[in-house]
This record gives sequence, C-alpha cells and structure tokens, in this order.
Amino acid sequence: MDLGLNGRVAMITGGSHGLGKQAAYTLAREGCKVSICARGQEQLDATVEEFRAQGFQAHGTQADVTSEADSNRFYEETVAELGPPDILVNNAGGRRGSAVFEETTLDQFREGLEFNLISPVRFMALVLPHMKRQRWGRIVNISSIFGREYGGSMDYMTGKAGLIAFSKHLALQTVSYNVLVNCIAPGSIDFPGSTWDRFQQSNTPEVVADFIAKNLPAGKFGWPEPIGEMVAFLASDRADLIAGACINVDGGQSRSLI
Repeated sequence: MDLGLNGRVAMITGGSHGLGKQAAYTLAREGCKVSICARGQEQLDATVEEFRAQGFQAHGTQADVTSEADSNRFYEETVAELGPPDILVNNAGGRRGSAVFEETTLDQFREGLEFNLISPVRFMALVLPHMKRQRWGRIVNISSIFGREYGGSMDYMTGKAGLIAFSKHLALQTVSYNVLVNCIAPGSIDFPGSTWDRFQQSNTPEVVADFIAKNLPAGKFGWPEPIGEMVAFLASDRADLIAGACINVDGGQSRSLI
C-alpha cells in the first residue's frame, strides 16, 4: 500500500533505538525525510549512518527532550536541514519513580511528568503553526496501555494518561485544519535495552513464563515493527478520518474497555 508520504518531513523523539528507531525507519521506508533526537551521541550517529546507508534522508540531533533549549534546537535543526516538519512522533518517555507512592519522591514525580507529558506538549506547540498554515499535519504520540489502565510507575501512568487526554483535547481543535492528533498505546514490547528485556535478563525463566501466561494472551512479548507500521498508517492520508483516537497495539494484553 502506498501511504503517500514521499517527501514529508518527520520528527521523531527518542529515535535512535527501540520503538522510536522503528517508527523512524518505517517512515523513512515510506519516503519521509526523518529527523531523530536522542541523548546518546554514539547511538544517534550510528542510527543516522545506518539510515543513510539504506538511501534514506536522515538527520540526528543530540538532545534531552526534557530540556527546553535542547528541544528548540532539535526543532530548529530539523527545519534547517530538512524543512518544517509535517509529522511529529513523540516517542521519548519512561519511568522516573516507583509503583509505590511512598517510594516516589515529588521530584521524581515531576521528572516523570516532564518526560512523558510536558516534553511532548512542548514539541506539539513547536510544530503546530506550520501544520495549521499548510492545512496538513500528523502528530502521533506514543502513550502506553498503562495510560489507559493500572500499571507501571505512578509518574509514568499519570504522564501517559495525561498524554492521551491532551491528545484528545488538541485533536478536536486541529482536525478542521487537517492536522490529526492521535495516540498509540503499546503493550509489553521487547527490544534490546527495553524494560521487558531487562525483566527477562533479571528473572528466572519460570518467573518470565508465569508473567507471560498471566498477562500476555498472545503467549509472547510484543516487538517494535507493528508499532512502526501503525505510526506510518496514522501519519498517512489513509487514516484521514482518525482524530483523537488512542489505538492499542498490545496483542490483547490490556483489559480496559475504554
């Protein structure tokens, strides 16, 4: 299926590994010019070189998305190197505190909200003026099934739930401009260095098998490729009536009807 994305400029946060890298790869495969950011310079450079070796047009910016200065620089470099972004994928995120209230400091909670909610909002504010002017734009926010139901650390769950709510609110304001804002809620996705990779490395095979049996109806952890494909679909005109949605990609893991 031709998604009609050739020549579009896409910004992806946390794009040097895992779900962000897969999203960037899938968009680049569809003809997008991709701009990625990451905190680690070495992995960022390696990913950009890997993309360029495949004939993709790619740019990388070393940036911490919780820094306003870094976020602005990432946006400005994207515009300078590739052009104003038509597509934004807010992928960067992660836990800072604990699942236990007493074990999560207020500073950790604030840091989690900054990482999972405030930084995506900042990027949306940066890209929206151009998208609205040209009356075409796609924003895909990577949330989590633990933004829709119980799970994860307190800061992570709260931040991801807030991201879903913000996306719904913003989507209703921008859909008339043909700027579509949606979320993807991944389940337990395994890739090198992921939470679930560490879980498998630090537990016995029996513990891992018990977790899978109790929580993963598909009988296995998820993998990044379906997330990337959903990102590309939501970024395309094939999804031009989808606005304010949150789509689970979890192999049936989540239990909520909402």
